[in-house]
Amino acid sequence: MTRSTALHAAHIASGAKMGEFAGYDMPLYYGLGVKKEHEWVRENAGLFDVSHMGQISVKGAEGKTDAVEFFEKLTPSSFSKLGINRTKYTVLTNEQGGIIDDLMVTKTGDNEFHCVINAGCKEKDIEWIKSNLTDGLEFHYFDDWALIALQGPKAEQVVRDVMGKDLSDLNYMSLWYEDYTMFISRLGYTGEDGFEISVPNDKAVALWDALLAHDAVEPIGLAARDSLRLEMGYCLYGHDIDATTTPIEADLAWVMGKDNDGFIGCDVVIPQKNGAPKKRVGVRLTGKGIAREGAEIHDTNGKKIGTLTSGGFAPSLDAAIGQGYVPIEFATPGTKVLVNVRGRDIEAEIASMPFVPAKTKSAKKAA
Repeated sequence: MTRSTALHAAHIASGAKMGEFAGYDMPLYYGLGVKKEHEWVRENAGLFDVSHMGQISVKGAEGKTDAVEFFEKLTPSSFSKLGINRTKYTVLTNEQGGIIDDLMVTKTGDNEFHCVINAGCKEKDIEWIKSNLTDGLEFHYFDDWALIALQGPKAEQVVRDVMGKDLSDLNYMSLWYEDYTMFISRLGYTGEDGFEISVPNDKAVALWDALLAHDAVEPIGLAARDSLRLEMGYCLYGHDIDATTTPIEADLAWVMGKDNDGFIGCDVVIPQKNGAPKKRVGVRLTGKGIAREGAEIHDTNGKKIGTLTSGGFAPSLDAAIGQGYVPIEFATPGTKVLVNVRGRDIEAEIASMPFVPAKTKSAKKAA
């Protein structure tokens, strides 16, 4: 049975084209259409319903570090020096070093963490996490909370105008909360500045409607969310990463903590620091055509060397792009390849990711 978020009726009222995603009936696009929604986010502020994703917390007793040790076992990252209300992107690994899921982990206390996990992985993630819990740790699933993402260069101003909150001092990958009735994180999956706002389900519609009433805001569906994250070279679980790909192969070595050598699957992953047989890479088509997931990547002699795990049109570049896995000898940016689309080889090249520059708050500060 297809599930719905607390904002389902609001999407219908806005004329959204709905479709199934991860077991939920979700908005694919609205009246603007996918391309204009994509461009709106890059130029203004787009509003996304991401309530289908899971929100969980793991908490230990004060004065202890068992929650920190727990996440350093389940992920290859280090959390002992992470500041309070700071967030890390990381992955859960299995015994073979494969990726169970990618997730955002926020340290909300010295021995407490809040996580956002993918919609299609919620059940297996929760089972995995709970099966590995040690005595003294408390687990909570926020099954009655919604998650709304506001993304784009005008997001900060919208939050100030609509919610009366000045978050100009909130840095990228940081969390702000108010009496545990609202959580606002400065992050997202578009490469733009923006926020993810977590509220109880019964508060979601009012917040959604208030934000949507702002002139700078338009509702954005999952189709544009996909093209936005693809331009950034971000992974989509079940496509670009899965239980058979390691963090090193997925070009996510940067999530690994320097001192964490005891995580699940470390015996497989750590030796790959010296070299993995394959690597996730960006691919940009230089010939005419658009390639989708599943298209074969060939060398210049027409021999198959890999497969696209994601692909589509990039409105910001007016070009076709994708990502996929190739043997390490083909992974250097600039390497000429061919992408086979319906039996026709299209000229392409390996490209650096992200395909477009990030515009997050930290990126703007560094500029």
